[in-house]
Amino acid sequence: MTNHPELKTIRDLMRWGASCFNQAGLTFGHGTENAFDEALVLVSHALHLPVKFPEHYLAAHVTAEERDATLALIQQRIETRKPAAYLTHEAWFAGLPFYVDERVLVPRSPLAERIEHGFGPWLQSDTIERVLDLCTGSGCIAIACAAHFENAHVDAVDISDDALAIAHRNVERHGLQDWVQVIKSDLFAAVEMRRYQMIISNPPYVSAEEMLQLPEEHRHEPEIGLAAGSEGLDVVIRILAQAASHLEADGILVVEVGNSRELLNECFPDVPFLWLEFERGGHGVFLLDAQQVQQYQPLFAAALSQL
Repeated sequence: MTNHPELKTIRDLMRWGASCFNQAGLTFGHGTENAFDEALVLVSHALHLPVKFPEHYLAAHVTAEERDATLALIQQRIETRKPAAYLTHEAWFAGLPFYVDERVLVPRSPLAERIEHGFGPWLQSDTIERVLDLCTGSGCIAIACAAHFENAHVDAVDISDDALAIAHRNVERHGLQDWVQVIKSDLFAAVEMRRYQMIISNPPYVSAEEMLQLPEEHRHEPEIGLAAGSEGLDVVIRILAQAASHLEADGILVVEVGNSRELLNECFPDVPFLWLEFERGGHGVFLLDAQQVQQYQPLFAAALSQL
């Protein structure tokens, strides 16, 4: 990519980046949904600006050095097909910044919206004291819960040492060491008989067929955070089968299953999954209360025995 001295302003760089991304046929969905927003993230990063800068900045002229740095980052996005968050090492979730790299998924769950606004009418955010975040990855869900639920202590669980290292880093970044405990565990294995008012999870839920069809951008993410058996439900069924022993009587289980929603309904047609809705977009997140999890535990256990 040449110097392009005709690109003089921030607006020029953003328009150029978006055009290049569209021409290259990039795929989005890791915190941005289109070429323009992806360009905004990278241009802002290269210029050391916040993503939400004043609109009149768009007309500001850039130096030759700033232009070269921005164009290099745009070119890197095209050549590597890495999501912008892996190039900037930063992603935002529930209004909070997180360090990320290829050891964890890029935070993008619609659960952020529910965490920001609490989980009423099932729970009141100021009365939540114990939360379990299964498959925590970068720690974004656990940290967001601790930040938005003022009295909550959160156990952040993952089986990946790589993910745990990043979760620790993010907990320290937000100064929440006294509120978030990062634990190496295969789901519930290391939390013994602890009980929680909320168990929340964005676990792996991509089927074997879907894994083969993933765009190149998604292939930079760790497979352990995506793949979940032939049908994409292996981890979700384990959570359903084991959650009853770890929920308080008034607790709730909230799990994201994405495109596996339809199959989960087919597997358990009698289970009254409540599928949450989101104002900012997103789908495939169910909620069950503790009584429901207990009531249908035999069904979940039977399904687990067939895995």
